Amino acid sequence: MRIKMATTLNRSCNQYLIHLAQDNLDFRLPEIKALLALRGKPFHPRTNFTEKSPFWCLDGLCEEDVRGIMARSVCAKSAFELWGHGQTHSELKTSLLNYPLENMLPFMHKDSTYKINVYTFNKTLEFADRIKRIDALDYLPFEGAVSLKSPEHIFCLLEDYGTDPNNIPEHPNYIYFGRWIADGQRELIRSHSVKNRHFIGNTSMDAGLSFIMANHAKVKENDLVFDPFVGTGSLLVACSQFGAYVCGTDIDFNTIHGKGRSSRKSQKWRGPDENIRANLRQYGTEKMYVDVMVSDASKPVWREAALFDAIITDPPYGIRESTRRTGSHKDISKPHDGIYVDSHVPVSQAYHLSDIFTDLLHSSALHLVMGGRLVYWLPVYRPEYCEEMVPLHPCLRVISNCEQTLSSHTARRLITMEKIKEPEELDSLAHMEDLHLSPYQGHNAFREKYFSGLNKRCGKEEDRPHVNGQ
Repeated sequence: MRIKMATTLNRSCNQYLIHLAQDNLDFRLPEIKALLALRGKPFHPRTNFTEKSPFWCLDGLCEEDVRGIMARSVCAKSAFELWGHGQTHSELKTSLLNYPLENMLPFMHKDSTYKINVYTFNKTLEFADRIKRIDALDYLPFEGAVSLKSPEHIFCLLEDYGTDPNNIPEHPNYIYFGRWIADGQRELIRSHSVKNRHFIGNTSMDAGLSFIMANHAKVKENDLVFDPFVGTGSLLVACSQFGAYVCGTDIDFNTIHGKGRSSRKSQKWRGPDENIRANLRQYGTEKMYVDVMVSDASKPVWREAALFDAIITDPPYGIRESTRRTGSHKDISKPHDGIYVDSHVPVSQAYHLSDIFTDLLHSSALHLVMGGRLVYWLPVYRPEYCEEMVPLHPCLRVISNCEQTLSSHTARRLITMEKIKEPEELDSLAHMEDLHLSPYQGHNAFREKYFSGLNKRCGKEEDRPHVNGQ
């Protein structure tokens, strides 16, 4: 019993190595931090931590924590219990020989089976060189049998040759050896690809980014998640995959009801069963579908209470999808009492980005539960962007701000905010005084800059779209 307790204690103090994918670099750290926060664990990297590196060494975790991260992450490829590391193979050997033997033996006894993989980042090794690397580990006390097809335990030697493909060193910059724990959820990106989705639109969110947004929002089982610009429901699909109940609204009647022209080149009109619910049914999560409805995001539709565990959305920028809200430019006088008039059906009018984000932040402050997160995309004009341009709200704290570059001049930033206090009063005007929305006040600055840059490249001023509406 004493030996078992000592082994458990040692294992809980081990380091773990996370191997990350080299895409969406800006989104990786917030995702891992959010997934650790779901387990109540802080992010403790090794002292020489480099965010852009494909390998992160983390302290203060147990194997269950690591498995929990890998069961959700789409930014991480694999995780290992780190047994040894060094800048050279000699340093690696010293490190491995200093690793507690009692932690190794449960995976090396004579009745076990194992295999050793060799992985090199930014360099390809010949098969013979891989075998040499494995043979050089003969100082490890393996007593079990090698099984390449179905081993009980998998070990990996990982060599890091830097991130510059034009300057690959002869010898690795760093070497790691560890026991494989689990793989990440990169497969979700392929299995949920928009290309194979039943119902899509012009701006359906990429599957990988959808899952990243759900992770940044700390969406978990039995949460209630809302998307106020739901479109074809890509974000609902991702959140439902993690066990959340999902709902949404959109001003576009045809999109909500799956009617009108199809976004597929080979199809003119949408089919009878092309809708958001069918998308969730496609991935086996229809039971998590609450509902979607046609609604104007600028108008309050919910009772003034904390209803949602997370709000994640991709607001329209007016580029590929118009920014609209209900209303009329005509002055409509109120009829005298007792006089009947025909019902007024409001027309749509421009919905400026400044108003979109003002309404979004105010609504989130009202309707998120305490600690709930808002995750949304903010379009920016890169040459003039600064952090002060991110809209703020006194009830919401910025957790992360990640950039996705769209062109040399345009980008969008994924903003994650967390509710830290309840609004002191429900009067929206009182809250608007505290909002910081300077870059979008008065006009649609992003669209002005976007189309201005487009016209300079194309040289067609006459083809310039109107910037205050479609």
